[in-house]
Amino acid sequence: MPNTATSSASYQLALQQLTDSALPTGAFAHSLGFETYIERGLVRDEASFWVWLAAFISQQLTYSDALAIRFLYEGVSVAELDALMTAQLLPRQLREASIKMGNRLLEIGAEIFPSPALAEYRELVTSGRAAGHQPLAFAVIARSLAVPLGDALGAYLFATVTSLTQNAVRAIPLGQNAGQRLLRKAADDVAAAAERAGHLTPDDFGAVSPGLEISQMRHERQRARMFMS
Repeated sequence: MPNTATSSASYQLALQQLTDSALPTGAFAHSLGFETYIERGLVRDEASFWVWLAAFISQQLTYSDALAIRFLYEGVSVAELDALMTAQLLPRQLREASIKMGNRLLEIGAEIFPSPALAEYRELVTSGRAAGHQPLAFAVIARSLAVPLGDALGAYLFATVTSLTQNAVRAIPLGQNAGQRLLRKAADDVAAAAERAGHLTPDDFGAVSPGLEISQMRHERQRARMFMS
């Protein structure tokens, strides 16, 4: 009879490594659109960044990344999901950010968490039949490690929120304590996003507020930038 405690500890440790902010995927170089709000003076402190972050979690992270992860776990082909991700990520910089970080995650995963499913996705990307998006790379690795879907969703969403908050601490700037307050506050929103993603349908995929997308599109024409997106 397998030792479930040992099995759980094994995937939990792997999941911590996979979502560690020190994992060199390049997340530190991306604001995913909030820098445009800083430039316009709409995000300028802890409270205003929280408004943006809460909207990002409840919309883009839920209806795009979280839903893609869930569908992959449920057996939708990675090639199909990759094409859908590319099509629904309308802002060019956001699409490129997902691909850049996804390809780095595929490269890192091939070294530390190799699996047939990951090798298949990498081959699709290498041959030009897929782009290699970050949430899908994460989902392929997590599923191969036998991470339950709920744990995978929570870990991915919170890791994304952590990276964005760390970037906001530098860019606005915010104090480190403010960053920790924001992360604690975001925990409930992340849990709600993971729960909501479990009840969405394929028709919901990519349903994002136009305001977020327009801001992300404007970023590439912004006069001065700290971030790539």
